[in-house]
Amino acid sequence: MTAAAFWILAVLAVAGGVMVFRFDSMARATFSLLTALLCVGGELIVLGLEYLGIVTVLMMTIEMAIMAVFMIMFMMNPAGLMPMTMVHNKRGAAAICATAFALLVVGILLAPWPRRRGRPPADPTTDLGMALMGPQMLTMTTLGMALFATIVATVVLATRRGRYERYGDDLRATRPDDPVRGGVGR
Repeated sequence: MTAAAFWILAVLAVAGGVMVFRFDSMARATFSLLTALLCVGGELIVLGLEYLGIVTVLMMTIEMAIMAVFMIMFMMNPAGLMPMTMVHNKRGAAAICATAFALLVVGILLAPWPRRRGRPPADPTTDLGMALMGPQMLTMTTLGMALFATIVATVVLATRRGRYERYGDDLRATRPDDPVRGGVGR
């Protein structure tokens, strides 16, 4: 069951990655990339790294949602659905990708992989965290919260107005007092 789930997710991840370059719309490519990355998160869960798998799924979902919002806001074609070329120098890119893929496959097949010694750890997430960050885990956790607070504060400070400024303190104004030109009701 686990091996079947691993291979199904692996095939879907590769297919999603390939489709990123096959689609001619930014929105479709974004959702294809999301599919590939969700499959990678599923791979991590199947391999027993539940925490990393869930973090990957959450992080990639939020990242792709933000990307979709920015596509809708800033792209000249509506929501990136109009056809456009996603690859420049297609032949060169295909040759480089095929060569890199072949080298990776050869490396995987010819690498002298070590045999497992001992038993797997009781909590692989803790062991992985200690291997990656060692005694700096508390520092990195604190830094992550500080960065999150900075992002929230930046968004709050960047917002020029709120609903109370537009419709009054009781929100009963019939027309919004919109200080930005071209606002609703003008």
